[in-house]
Amino acid sequence: MLVPVDWPEPFGLVMIEAMATGTPVIALGGGSVPEIIDYGVTGFVVYRINEAATAVPLARALDWAAIRRSFQERFTVERMASDYLALYGSILRRGTVDAAVRAAAAERAAADAA
Repeated sequence: MLVPVDWPEPFGLVMIEAMATGTPVIALGGGSVPEIIDYGVTGFVVYRINEAATAVPLARALDWAAIRRSFQERFTVERMASDYLALYGSILRRGTVDAAVRAAAAERAAADAA
């Protein structure tokens, strides 16, 4: 799927709908796109239309089952609801949204460093 959106897309539901079917996504890299697409696994983030054209044969070679698995790990209703509940619980424990966001960022950075 080609997503030539040239504005800072806030989420990109169409991208995760494609991933749910195992369809690779090629999208311009504005907004949430780099957070949604796992480069080389679920598709490709590009910054020019000619890069999108170049990515088409690469996307065709991606493992469609792996794309579907990535969707299931990251974007199912159950996963997203669980993440929201964890965030709300963190806000309640820490007292403020800012404190919860800082704690989540620190946890994510530690996980990325590992």
